[in-house]
Amino acid sequence: MKKLNVLILSSFIALSGCGTVAEMAGYNTAALNAEAAKSYMQIQQQAQAKQMIDTSSQTAKRIQTVFERLKPFANQANKTGVPFNWEMTVIREDTLNAWAMPGGKMAFYTGMVEQLNLSDAEIAAVIGHEMTHALLEHSKKDAGQKILTGLTMQVGTALLSSQGIGGDAVNLGASLLSDLGIDKPYSRNQESQADAGGLRLMAQAGYNPQAAISVWEKMNKVNNNNNAFNAIVSTHPNNNARIKAMQKLLPEILPIYNAAAKP
Repeated sequence: MKKLNVLILSSFIALSGCGTVAEMAGYNTAALNAEAAKSYMQIQQQAQAKQMIDTSSQTAKRIQTVFERLKPFANQANKTGVPFNWEMTVIREDTLNAWAMPGGKMAFYTGMVEQLNLSDAEIAAVIGHEMTHALLEHSKKDAGQKILTGLTMQVGTALLSSQGIGGDAVNLGASLLSDLGIDKPYSRNQESQADAGGLRLMAQAGYNPQAAISVWEKMNKVNNNNNAFNAIVSTHPNNNARIKAMQKLLPEILPIYNAAAKP
């Protein structure tokens, strides 16, 4: 009987997909987004208490300007059936990171811009990438996977498990971020999907998609992860692999940018 149950479950997984499993467990898009919004508010409150939310610096203003320019195209790309309430929080911290929760709740760390000396187009590449994670509901797929494998049934962990939010973010360490399970990386396939979607979004908004490549060239200088060991064990594509994949997409994406950039 146990073998039969395993066979049935395996067939169910193959037919349904992790996103569907999450929905059957009650983690539909609306519930996912609502839970993320609550968690996002907690992160904002803790960041605010530490005076780490940046609304006035030139870096923060640039990030918000690029974010607002990308938002209409992200809304057009939303195929979830539920409108997103996009929101960007800029955190004054040296972390080289940015992330998006379900429903479009986002954060961008000033260190990413200032340490890498990012142009507006490069900022757009990062934001577009993170927007795509949210639009493709990668967190819901991850929640379904965790439910199927029995790793967790807690809403906070299951729903928000793959945001790539650094454990040092807002000095929360292993507290809130760890409790929510949102300090873990996405899969290689999901990262590749986000790279491709981000290219399209930035091109539609009139930002040169070649800037996405220069972001990873800059990342190579501070975090070269291109050795053979990383290529095998990392959940993320290595930097050079991402660059090559995006270069292959440029012939398809550049006409979108050229059309958007015309006066």
